[in-house]
Amino acid sequence: MHAPSQAMALAEPLSWQQLEDQLTPLSEAELQHQRVEGPTNAQARLRLFGRPEAEVRVTLYRDHHAWCPYCQKVWLWLEEKRIPYRVRKVTMFCYGEKERWFKQIVPSGMLPALELDGHLITESDLILQALEEAFGPLAEGLQDPDVFALRQLERRLFRAWCQWLCYCEGEGPHTARAEQHFIRMAGLVEQALEATSGPFFRPSFGTADVIFVPYMERMNASLAYYKGYGLRSQHPAIDRWFAVLEQRTTYLGTQSDVHTHAHDLPPQMGCCLASGSAEQRQVARLIDQGPWPSSGEPAHPAVVETRQSEPAGAALEALARMLRHRDRLLQVNPLGGLALDQALRCALTNLLAMPHQPLLAPPAGTAAGLRYWRDRISVPRDMSLHAARRMRCALEATAALAGLEQGPALPVQHRRDQNPLPFVQTS
Repeated sequence: MHAPSQAMALAEPLSWQQLEDQLTPLSEAELQHQRVEGPTNAQARLRLFGRPEAEVRVTLYRDHHAWCPYCQKVWLWLEEKRIPYRVRKVTMFCYGEKERWFKQIVPSGMLPALELDGHLITESDLILQALEEAFGPLAEGLQDPDVFALRQLERRLFRAWCQWLCYCEGEGPHTARAEQHFIRMAGLVEQALEATSGPFFRPSFGTADVIFVPYMERMNASLAYYKGYGLRSQHPAIDRWFAVLEQRTTYLGTQSDVHTHAHDLPPQMGCCLASGSAEQRQVARLIDQGPWPSSGEPAHPAVVETRQSEPAGAALEALARMLRHRDRLLQVNPLGGLALDQALRCALTNLLAMPHQPLLAPPAGTAAGLRYWRDRISVPRDMSLHAARRMRCALEATAALAGLEQGPALPVQHRRDQNPLPFVQTS
């Protein structure tokens, strides 16, 4: 990819061809090679780690959305162990209809599922156990006494989180008890982290860390959005653990962001109850409407989603992902029209110009359509965390030049607005 152009300010947005010209052309074969052999990524259908395809013994069935926490656990384990595997993607029910072919294999529809040497396994811990038996543990195994104790601690933390997030409404004493119980459990997690000489749960990164990753990510996001509580800012050992994870390309490839988690959790959990405090409302507004920082410094102490500074190429990554699906993006936007084509080109032109050049205003009446896309970028399904921040910034800055109109509110009973089927059909 080229560096974003710093030419003089434009009077018109770049054409689609001019936008394509900002990227280094890659053949489909080159793109697939990057996905198969490059860093961990959500788009891969095959991962080889330099091994011949004939050695693949594993097929992982995981969600199209790259969101399922139990899928993330198995996915991260495979990436850390560098076990060659295939991926078959399945729709989670809240996003759309589950594929008939998958229900023929797994009648329950449960994800993840994994095929190892022709044998099908479901339930993430049973999958990890089978993988350990076939390929050896990741550092210490699931049944190691210290790891087993940490697994139990993770479940206790999970239950405390659910109680505070889903069953305690308002600012009454019941809410306070649930909050304090969660804080006590998070304190026990900090003690476990501080019991080792390094930043991980055990002397080196291993199974215990993989077990904690999925729901700690979701706790950090949901408690910020619905309670105004900063898990990472309030618990320094947990923050250090996350910060070191963010130096691992394996983790970065599976990592989601606060916005994606906050809005994908309600249909999965049944509900997520907001405290309604002034602090909580401010934090939720920042997560939804920005500003989203480009550095590792948070916009608010409660919203620490990464300590990693923006890597080079984040804007071009966002551009490449948007261009790959631009026709379908325009078709699925319910606020579409001919003007939205130009509005999207304005946003992508502004993506390359920010923060050095004046911004191009989109056509009148397109603010809500631009914000429809802003609200539906999914990390890591669509792009990495920093690329998503860049793209949300560009969409919001462009929309702000057209008006205050917001897109339709995100549903909370389901996320069928994120149905992957139209994009799967055109991929």
